[in-house]
Amino acid sequence: MLRILVIWLASMMTTCALAQQVDVVADTVPALPDSVVMTKGGRIINVRSYAKRFNPRKALLYSAVLPGMGQVYNKKYWKLPLIYAGFYLLTKNAVAYNNLYIKYKEELYGTLETPAIPPPSGYTQTQLRTLIDNYRRQRDYFIILDGFVYILQLVDAHVDAHLKEFDLNPQLKVSLRPTVQPTGLMGHSSGFTFTLKF
Repeated sequence: MLRILVIWLASMMTTCALAQQVDVVADTVPALPDSVVMTKGGRIINVRSYAKRFNPRKALLYSAVLPGMGQVYNKKYWKLPLIYAGFYLLTKNAVAYNNLYIKYKEELYGTLETPAIPPPSGYTQTQLRTLIDNYRRQRDYFIILDGFVYILQLVDAHVDAHLKEFDLNPQLKVSLRPTVQPTGLMGHSSGFTFTLKF
């Protein structure tokens, strides 16, 4: 029993000593809720508070309800026209192929009902079946691509909201400048210099 009491007292004293050391260290460090800060427009913004403003679940939900709204929530407004242009072009092509599919399908069924009358397009039944299959396949491809654009914008909104806390170092600078350098063989050579400073 005495042995257990001694071990317990020793562990309590060690814990108290560690707690005292942590308190001394905590007093010397500035009282910030997070040790990583970044500057934006001359202000210091705590990364944790900055990242809390962009909830990945909200961005995903907004994009699921209305495509592109997750990008607006993440303040990436330049992505919105790209998303809607992709939807517009893919849907336009799907509708065009669907109209051709319906047109030639009706023409094929018309030739099956009245075989004596030639089809208005001049295609045979075999050619019409081939056209119908090709247009249906193309329509289905564009519908699938529309689905991929929808999923891609969902993933983009979710990942972008997650990456808000991993903002770049404000000291990082990239520049591309034209340069002229002397060379021993040709006199001078011109080109571009890509500079990365961090």
